[in-house]
Amino acid sequence: MKRVGFLTSGGDCQALNAAMRGVVKSLVNSGEQIEMFGFFDGYKGLIYGNYRMLDISDFSGILTRGGTILGTSRVPFKTIKEPDENGLDKVESMKHWYYKLRLDCLVILGGNGTHKTANLLSEEGLNVVTLPKTIDNDLWGTDMTFGFQSAVDIATQTIDYIHTTADSHGRVFIVEIMGHKVGFLPLNAGMAGGADIILIPETPYDINKVVDAINLRKERGAKFTIIVVAEGAISKEDAKLSKKEYKEKLEGSKYPSVSYEIAAKIQKKTGKEVRVTVPGHIQRGGSPDSYDRVFASRLGAEAGALILKGEYGFMVGYKNREIVKVPLQDVAGKLKMLAPDAAIIKEAKMLGISFGD
Repeated sequence: MKRVGFLTSGGDCQALNAAMRGVVKSLVNSGEQIEMFGFFDGYKGLIYGNYRMLDISDFSGILTRGGTILGTSRVPFKTIKEPDENGLDKVESMKHWYYKLRLDCLVILGGNGTHKTANLLSEEGLNVVTLPKTIDNDLWGTDMTFGFQSAVDIATQTIDYIHTTADSHGRVFIVEIMGHKVGFLPLNAGMAGGADIILIPETPYDINKVVDAINLRKERGAKFTIIVVAEGAISKEDAKLSKKEYKEKLEGSKYPSVSYEIAAKIQKKTGKEVRVTVPGHIQRGGSPDSYDRVFASRLGAEAGALILKGEYGFMVGYKNREIVKVPLQDVAGKLKMLAPDAAIIKEAKMLGISFGD
């Protein structure tokens, strides 16, 4: 008999349900007797004992369902060791509920912050297996995270729709794509959607170079320009500021986001009409695409295999087209960045895409 707890933490994304289903189906089909417990709203459920016993039927029909059947929330790692407003020790409370339910393992699905806490729990002696979730694809130790490809598809479709109206009006259009610290999502969506300029956090931009790229397109007879801007894109000037100085600048800015600031500067320098589109959270919503359904199911199945073998303290990842197990201590606290000299960046530039650098 295996007693397994599940929780999903951080931002939601496509294929969370598919991944949990993969774990459960692999355990059930092994012939192992299992009892399952779902903790609601991420680590909050584990901290405050908000859970219910799950049945196999709970995982039926959820392969195509977006979001998470368990709900999710963010409990920042930087505050995880601090008592709550009532003085409750969060870490000790999580351990309490783990042992009270006599769990053999805790399956945790999440991104960077989630893995920091998962590693902490593992170091505290709990049996933990994790699955890599994030539309940003910025989790260390895995080439791919589930949710990423589905988000790329949605963002690409948004850019596709913008093309016709941009062409009709001869405008510059900015599409702001999620990505605070890394540019995997805006880069892939931008390339797939035929963007002319892509601004990502790892490559600070020069607004004059952006304007040059727009003018070059005009000289070549193009009526419009599509610019994909990561929500964390930063100018070369701002990149020289300290974190404190940059935070103060953002707090005092009159613009809703960096895209609107870029739009205003382009319009002033070129005289062309600029419009901004922000698809926002729809990038994380809806059903997972076929890739993510298969990928998340594979990761879930391998997580089930680790549980059956009693191998804990690992994230199930994907490296060189193979499913692998990665020690949690190798994942926690590390961010996978998009290298400015990465092959895909070079190839994008060969296609004529400008990065404003």
